[in-house]
Amino acid sequence: MEFVRLLLVFLHLLGMGLLLGMVMVQLKAGAAAPVNKGWLHGAALQLVTGMALMLLAPATDADYNHMKLGIKILVLVVIGGIAVFKINSATAPRWFTPTLGALVALNVGLAVFWA
Repeated sequence: MEFVRLLLVFLHLLGMGLLLGMVMVQLKAGAAAPVNKGWLHGAALQLVTGMALMLLAPATDADYNHMKLGIKILVLVVIGGIAVFKINSATAPRWFTPTLGALVALNVGLAVFWA
């Protein structure tokens, strides 16, 4: 069971890295670039692995802060929702990359600093 938990944590961290990478990709692509589909892949990977870790908690005797996880899920759903609504746009709006970058940073900060 510990291997499954560690695999889920590994994949969850890869999803976070993908979202951070998407910030850099969008910034490098410039203002005229379309929204990269990697936003959806990173958000989906984070959501699926995060939920799996929550569901696995009773089997691993883990005790999670449900308020923290609820807020993190809400932030992640906002990230995914914005990406879904803008994915078919010819160009990303000027506010897109800074907003999603700030939301990703907020989610990482919640994970690290909220015990």
